[in-house]
Parts: sequence; structure tokens; C-alpha cells
Amino acid sequence: MSNREALRELQGRLAQRLQQARTEVATLSWLAVECAGQGFLMPLASAGEIFAVGTLLPVAHTQPWFMGVANLRGGLHGVVDLAAFLGLRAPLAADAVREQSRLVAFNAALGSHCAVLVERLAGLRSAAQLTLQPPPVEPRPAFAGARWHDGEGRLWQEIDLAALSRNEQFLAIAA
Repeated sequence: MSNREALRELQGRLAQRLQQARTEVATLSWLAVECAGQGFLMPLASAGEIFAVGTLLPVAHTQPWFMGVANLRGGLHGVVDLAAFLGLRAPLAADAVREQSRLVAFNAALGSHCAVLVERLAGLRSAAQLTLQPPPVEPRPAFAGARWHDGEGRLWQEIDLAALSRNEQFLAIAA
């Protein structure tokens, strides 16, 4: 008899959680990373797994910001030095990558077998923790999303990984 009551109680809690999930407004949440001292926000929905930087195999005749290819969980992924691609610093050599650097793979749903090198993970952020800034007047690429400030006054630039994966310059790795 207690098993039936426990089962009913569990079913009741699950039904309540499902109802809450239907009524809650989807909140924006990001993976916060740093590149060349700049803060970037990558939407969790388009970011995939995070990997330590392992062996990178260079590819001849590619852009300097294209670091090569890496085997990430059995899949071959192109690796882009995000800071170098954005023009924030010169490209890093594979042997100059710091221990705290990470590879952020794009979500498989984007259809892009790519990962970006970031210099440091800075945790997770939600819209409740940040203040949206007015859009800048200068033209920006389509992958540059909104800009946000955190409680400490630090500026965070949102990077739309889905738009980045379709960006012509990002796709043109041949030198």
C-alpha cells in the first residue's frame, strides 16, 4: 500500500513540475568565456561540449586563425582560435596554448563540426544577472549579438554560434 501512495505522490510531483515548465518563460542563459581579456557569452543552446585542448593537427594552406583539426569524442572537428579570428590578438601556435584554455564545440544540431579555442571559462550567466546595453551604432557582423554588463560593470559580448557557423569569413579557412 505504501508503494502505491509513493507512486501517486511521485506522479503528482512530476505533473506539477511539467505544468511549471509549461508556464515558465524561457530564460536566456550563456556559457561565459574569455578571449584576449574580453568577455563573451555563448548561448547554451548552441554550445556543445567543452574539452581540454589536446592534440591539434595543423592543416596546410589555411588561415592563421584556423589552428587545425582535433579528434573530439571520435569526431573530427576544425578548431578556430576565436580571439585571432575576431582580430583581438595574433594567432596562437598550438604549443603556446595555456593549460586553462578550452575548446568549446558547437552543438551537433548546428551541423558544424567545429570548436573554438577560448582562453578561459568564466562560468554560466543568465539574463537575470546581466543588464542589456543599447546596441552600438557601428556595423557589426551578424554573429555579434547583444552586449550586456554584469554587476561588476564588465562588458560581455554575446556570440551567436549558429550565425557564426554560417558566416562566410568563418567558413573560408583556405589561405
